[in-house]
Amino acid sequence: MSTTTGGKRDVMHSKWTIPAFSVVMGLVLLGANVVGHQPVLGLWSLGIMVLFGAAVLVGGRSETIRGLRGDGRDERFAMLDLQATAMAGLVLIVAVIIAFIVEVAQGHNGEPYDWLGAIGGLAYLAAMVVLRVRS
Repeated sequence: MSTTTGGKRDVMHSKWTIPAFSVVMGLVLLGANVVGHQPVLGLWSLGIMVLFGAAVLVGGRSETIRGLRGDGRDERFAMLDLQATAMAGLVLIVAVIIAFIVEVAQGHNGEPYDWLGAIGGLAYLAAMVVLRVRS
């Protein structure tokens, strides 16, 4: 069953979106590793991404996998997704801050963690402004 929006197929809620994206990312990782003279690592990366995509595709009986894929999404899964995204963002921001502090404490200049933190902070501020204007 495909979800439609205004008579058009909603690609983001198709069961094929995550598996296709996984294969594409696996190919990108393979290409990057081949360019970096590490083809074996690239093949491993491709294999992992293909296996993940296949697991998501064939795991359609699981409510959790259908929610992640988008074809079984409802308001509850939308809220779970929002909370999981916020939690992952918080963990990532804390990791960047800790990595920056460790780098500076070791006498380094803190790169690339300084600009990663700046991007995260600016993205948060921009999102707050946009969401405030829209509300």
